[in-house]
Amino acid sequence: MNTIRVKLGERSYDVHSGANLLACAGELIAPFAPGNRVFIITDETVARLHRPALAASLDAAGLKNWTITLPPGESAKSYTGLEMVTRHLLQAGVSRSDLVIAFGGGVIGDLAGLAAGLVKRGVDFVQIPTTLLAQVDSSVGGKTAIDTPEGKNLIGLIHQPKLVIADLDVLATLDDRQMRAGYAEIVKAALIGDAEFFNWCEAHAAKLLLGDFEALQFAIATAISFKARIVEADETEQGVRALLNLGHTFAHALEAHSAYDGALMHGEAVAAGTSLAFQLSAQLGLCAEDDAARVRAHLDRAGFVTDLRKLPGAPYDATKLTALMAADKKNKAGLLTLILARGIGRAFIDRDAPVDVVLELLQQETK
Repeated sequence: MNTIRVKLGERSYDVHSGANLLACAGELIAPFAPGNRVFIITDETVARLHRPALAASLDAAGLKNWTITLPPGESAKSYTGLEMVTRHLLQAGVSRSDLVIAFGGGVIGDLAGLAAGLVKRGVDFVQIPTTLLAQVDSSVGGKTAIDTPEGKNLIGLIHQPKLVIADLDVLATLDDRQMRAGYAEIVKAALIGDAEFFNWCEAHAAKLLLGDFEALQFAIATAISFKARIVEADETEQGVRALLNLGHTFAHALEAHSAYDGALMHGEAVAAGTSLAFQLSAQLGLCAEDDAARVRAHLDRAGFVTDLRKLPGAPYDATKLTALMAADKKNKAGLLTLILARGIGRAFIDRDAPVDVVLELLQQETK
């Protein structure tokens, strides 16, 4: 088991990653459940595949447990999903000595974390991410949210977990598309600030995507460590933490364009958005065109669709995408904030990105 400490003072916590961790989850969780009661929030797919193993571990640790099960998919991350979860918790008599377990991918982690942060003005929770994307990104850092028609993740709060347990064995149940979606967040970390790790990604992505344990173990630990250090430096995203949004302003607009209908996975949108961010950087003369081409070529070789005309959810409207980007929560005083790059591993925050150039790029990519 590999353990990474996220150092946030009294809100510090460990992120455990490794094999067969569901079997010892109860033992790891018990110190954070003083009332010996836990509420598992999950979706139907994860419940069918993995809930028995988790429940057995919790039972063995003497933790009474109840399960709240939602339909799978992004649509659960909504006001309707939040109401369902919070009402179930309240009707079950949840108290502040109880513990919520977010058991699923990024949707469940975001929704369960937000519900835990709101109910009774805050109940502790633990993340047990079951997708590659959630293990390397969304389960770490405390960001929780739901989507609205106005945009992605616009209603939320920062509520740090007490513990994160990333069991690599559960990744064997993911299909190729889900693995690739998670890889988008791994390579994103390399492109933000670790050029050597990007070299590693170019050499090992194929093995990782096929489920090679050693490649997965190294990449997951590297990505988690990278994110943990940034979160420690800027927990509430007042500065450097915004770098973690490389590709995400484009990605969130792409997802919102189709009203979160499930056609486009978050990681797929992030990959397309990351390619766009490097293309824009090259057009603005910030990075070499060869760097942008290298990024796009790697994403294409990994199986991503970077051509917006062929991306799931197409056709996309450039004007609508630009308007959705303008509503992003990182923007201030009407200015467009984007994460751009001066090269591979050299991302930076541009708080006054030229909207006209963004629109022109999107028009080129969508026509």
